Amino acid sequence: MGQLDGKVAIITGSTSGMGRDTAYRFAAEGAKVVVTGRNEERAKAAVDKIKAAGGEAIYVIADTTDLSSAQKIFDACMNAYGTVDILINNAGMLSLTPFLDLTMEEWMNVLNVNVTMAILLGQLCAREMKKKGAGHIVNISSVAGTSARWGPTAYCTSKHAMMGLTKAMARELGPEIHVNGICPGAIKTAMLDSAGGEAAMTGMIEMSPLHRCGEGSEIASTCLFLSTAESSFITGQLIRVDGGVDC
Repeated sequence: MGQLDGKVAIITGSTSGMGRDTAYRFAAEGAKVVVTGRNEERAKAAVDKIKAAGGEAIYVIADTTDLSSAQKIFDACMNAYGTVDILINNAGMLSLTPFLDLTMEEWMNVLNVNVTMAILLGQLCAREMKKKGAGHIVNISSVAGTSARWGPTAYCTSKHAMMGLTKAMARELGPEIHVNGICPGAIKTAMLDSAGGEAAMTGMIEMSPLHRCGEGSEIASTCLFLSTAESSFITGQLIRVDGGVDC
């Protein structure tokens, strides 16, 4: 028996990194998983791996800068499985552009991917969860949502917004729906590689009592905890999974 037997989970941005590791973990725990991402080759590979291990999954090709993708993802889930129990808002867009160089196009793309999609997809899923009388939503923020030292303007602002959104959603969607957030630190992902990899995280690693970067599987484990009855009296919380940076 898996911890998520019979559950249906949508995991955005799950063709690589933390999202993909979460998709694998959820499928291994019995969930039917909706994988989303922009790259069909990676999406198919993720679903094929899940099915080869005896799990169940579909994929939806979705560019989350396009807000209509929320409806596309939700409809695909409902058509395939008829319901949704868990939403992991993991899709994210990194921006390293300094404030004075930031264009409104980049600003809006970052906010659309990192915040607005979570709102739109959250609304769609929450309505279904309310009908069922239960559900879990996990929003992936960042340590950049706790301090401006960890990210330039657009990324930092979007992750602060994701933290506020998590608390507001928890307040409004309870008692049926649990809403929590995760604030990862330096996690080994393609996004980290695009920012210079572990070499660029030396300062953060040195500040951490654990003196290392995290693994995507460690985010997946936290997502799993927040998506089961093991966290039944936890909602509106933001859990830092960052190796103890700033502790």
